[in-house]
Amino acid sequence: MINIERLVKDYGPVRALQGVTFDVPSGQVLGFLGPNGAGKTTTMKILTGYLYPTSGRVVVNGMDVTEDSIEVRRSVGYLPETNPLYQDMRVDDYLEFVAQVRGLRGRQKKAAIERVVSICGVGTVYKKGILELSKGFRQRVGLAQAMIHDPDILILDEPTSGLDPNQIIEIRDLIRSVGSNRTVILSTHILQEVEATCDRIIIVATGQIVADGTAQELMAQLPAGSLEIEVIGPAESIEKQLAELFVGGSVVRLPDAKESDSGVRFRVQVSTQMDRHAKEAVFDLITGNGWKLLTLHREAASLEAVFRKFTLGEGNGSPAEAAEAEESAESVAVAATSADTSPEERSAEGSSSAPGASEGGE
Repeated sequence: MINIERLVKDYGPVRALQGVTFDVPSGQVLGFLGPNGAGKTTTMKILTGYLYPTSGRVVVNGMDVTEDSIEVRRSVGYLPETNPLYQDMRVDDYLEFVAQVRGLRGRQKKAAIERVVSICGVGTVYKKGILELSKGFRQRVGLAQAMIHDPDILILDEPTSGLDPNQIIEIRDLIRSVGSNRTVILSTHILQEVEATCDRIIIVATGQIVADGTAQELMAQLPAGSLEIEVIGPAESIEKQLAELFVGGSVVRLPDAKESDSGVRFRVQVSTQMDRHAKEAVFDLITGNGWKLLTLHREAASLEAVFRKFTLGEGNGSPAEAAEAEESAESVAVAATSADTSPEERSAEGSSSAPGASEGGE
């Protein structure tokens, strides 16, 4: 459905994308992660025809984004980080406007509006002014505009930014629902959202892909996890025998857990070789010595640890520079895009993508 080959984007002296290559098959929900300035939003803007690449090839739904920009936009729904809403309009008027911009007329337009109102759950606010809506409902209306032409591909940039936990869960469930029969690229900094929603994760840093796989596959690349143990017994002997058991790992004595019963807590960094049977080995050691085991649990690997592992390495250029360059180059990039097209093409492109392209930056 999406094929990106050796994608490069330069903003003056800063290279925001450095030969990015990946494919997204039909029906996959892809989490696109990275720190600020990593190149996520630039990639999404190129995918939607908002920006031209410096070099490389991007094919969306069988069409080249440079050669068939208008057709690509017809097959893509885009919710940018800055929601493209006209706040002086009512929800019904706004969706009517977007439907017309997307070329829908008559019964087709009416059916499209009814469909997105139902899917996105905005029926209760349909006659309200957008300015009156909560941020959660505004995000729903933004998602409705992205879906109104029934696109095969949805590209969502920070769709839950600024929402409260209840609103995040609502939007997450909505994304999971609409992603059941579409290809979705989702960019977010909320890692729990990615783990709950996405089939696959790509992590970018300084314009390069540094990790690609499912959440489980990426977490499997982390060092073995740790065990936390609370036990009653002679602390020195316990610490010594745990260290002997986990050669190559580490044993750290934590502050006393319970003064009254002399329980002592340890955190054990498990060696890779012992990871699979570590809990059983600790249990056997403690019961074999007649000590009293109070707690024994594993601290599982997390997506946060995966993110830190793959994004804290050295790269070419700083994320701050890349983010600043992306933002400051936006007006120049739009002007360059306009200069490369005829007045007729510019008019057609404006009609085809105005709602999805009216974003304000990173």
